[in-house]
Amino acid sequence: MARITMARVADECFENAKSNLEFLSNGKSLRELRQAQVGGSDRAVIVAAGPSLHRNDPIQSIKDYSFRGALVVTDSAVRYCLRNGVVPDLVVTLDPHAKRIVRWFGDPNLTQADLDADDYFSRQDMDRAYADELRANEEILALLDKYGKGMRIALSTSSSRTVVQRVIDVGMDVYWWNPMLDDPTLPEGYTRRLQAMNSLPSVNAGGNVGAACWMMASAVLGKKHVALTGVDFSYYAETPYRNTQYYHEAVSLVGEENLDSFFIRIFNPHLNQWFYTDPAYHWYRNVFLEMAADADCATYNCTEGGILFGDPIRFSPLVDFLRESAAAVA
Repeated sequence: MARITMARVADECFENAKSNLEFLSNGKSLRELRQAQVGGSDRAVIVAAGPSLHRNDPIQSIKDYSFRGALVVTDSAVRYCLRNGVVPDLVVTLDPHAKRIVRWFGDPNLTQADLDADDYFSRQDMDRAYADELRANEEILALLDKYGKGMRIALSTSSSRTVVQRVIDVGMDVYWWNPMLDDPTLPEGYTRRLQAMNSLPSVNAGGNVGAACWMMASAVLGKKHVALTGVDFSYYAETPYRNTQYYHEAVSLVGEENLDSFFIRIFNPHLNQWFYTDPAYHWYRNVFLEMAADADCATYNCTEGGILFGDPIRFSPLVDFLRESAAAVA
């Protein structure tokens, strides 16, 4: 999976980073975020946009308990937070895709032709509001225009020009970083070349934006207790294959008739429930467990769904984490 991922995105990430050199003056280095006071305690909650997000609605509990730590959210969860009246302390974006990722921030140039050409949003098991994609896009455009100015974002240099331009136009407070695309000790590797090109810090993002949020909370902001919500790395057992992220790629690889053998079934003993995943998400899950084992923080999976469990993850209901957090700052 590491080799496949490199082959699929490394060149695009590097080319985006070169293109973004002209925009670096519109922000600061991520290293400056380590000196900032983000959140009022040594705790953080990550909000990602996995299938559990809209089943469990974690933002309501976060509001009910008046969580005073840092709220770090994926680009895909920005709309969810803002439409519920919560402004994140830090947004993180990573993916280099030229057309899709800007949709999380609102695409001023979105057309019906774009929607007809790509069913990524309408097909997946995510926010049902995306069934009316043009209306959802208008909503996030308005929300970012209202709340985005001054909102902190950890903006990867791998981001597409469309994302970077939207973030700058909104007036977000940008902190630039490089994704660790390969071993940084390789003299001619992508990571070493990125750092030589822009002198920005490199971050091991675990291959996905949810893991990148966790890394920002633990390694950059220095939070000692980090809770995860919406980090599923899987799908609920009843989810149709067509509603999975890599459905088209899976069909191309093995054919529609062989999808049962492509996906991996995993039983979550904490929930007494089955989930299924694909090879990419399974790899993300295993990478995350390795990263968490080396971390300087305690990690609590409060997603209440999915397959991210096992040492050193503490699988816990979100309300328990929030209750402990409230008591710690009382």
